[in-house]
Amino acid sequence: MTSSVLAALALASVSSVLAAPVSEGTKLTSRATVPSPAFVIYTDGFVSADVLPPVDQITGFNVVALSFLTLAGARDQAQAFAQLSADQRTAKKAEYNQAGISLIVSAFGETDEPTTVGADPVATANTMAQFVLANALDGIDVDYEDLDAMNKGDGAAEQWVSTFTTTLRQTLPQGQFILSHAPLAPWLAPNAQFKAGAYVTVNKNVGSMIDWYNVQFYNQHLYNDCDGLINTAGSPFLGSALLEIPSNGFELNKLVIGKPGAPQNANNGDGFIDPTTLGTCIDQAAAKGWNAGIMAFEFPGADVNWIKAAKGTTFQ
Repeated sequence: MTSSVLAALALASVSSVLAAPVSEGTKLTSRATVPSPAFVIYTDGFVSADVLPPVDQITGFNVVALSFLTLAGARDQAQAFAQLSADQRTAKKAEYNQAGISLIVSAFGETDEPTTVGADPVATANTMAQFVLANALDGIDVDYEDLDAMNKGDGAAEQWVSTFTTTLRQTLPQGQFILSHAPLAPWLAPNAQFKAGAYVTVNKNVGSMIDWYNVQFYNQHLYNDCDGLINTAGSPFLGSALLEIPSNGFELNKLVIGKPGAPQNANNGDGFIDPTTLGTCIDQAAAKGWNAGIMAFEFPGADVNWIKAAKGTTFQ
């Protein structure tokens, strides 16, 4: 969740311990209701032995994304949740659902480059869908950040994401499981840097299968105030502010505004807006017909107080 499309970042070290194996015969169980608006918070860093953020510390959010399920298996909070006993997972999921919070897993993240390394999108999607089923989760978020593949501009990245998404939906049907994507904001506008269209093309191909986009409006030296976030994005990624993106083929109310919960959750604080000020941006967007929701990366930088302020007057 911290990639800049201007420069690829060094890979972070990851644990070598894989998640528990899943059964190919796992039955469908989730009947997740797609929240609208969606208030999404990621949990990647260690919280406690109980794994999940306490409900009273994330009141106001309605989706929690366990991060991350990578090509090499579950890592960080996704791994920690999978390693709980089945009874513990059931109890914690029931507590969340009782509070109106859906629990999903987020795939890939900044350290994975699935297209570049030649991962099979069908096999990868099937494996990750089985993780959702085996852990009785409400769905999956696709945080695809293969910058090298997208910048190559040959269409391979767009086709990979489209095939991956289509395959996920074969196991995780729409209306029963949440499927969100978390694209970098510049990818939602035409740009010579992404000659094959980036997410403009993905949206044309499979946008109807995606419940909403957790748009990462940060780490691009843009989107640092309400005008740049909501109305007019600057160079080099013109056309990528919230209200500009629908002209590129996207549904306005699938565009969830994603922001770092704290300065340390972005590259040198790039794109961070304090939640009270962000709330005024939210009100401006809502006044122009937007109603999709807010995403924060990550707990505990964002919490109950953060989301209350970030909702402005619109969502109180």
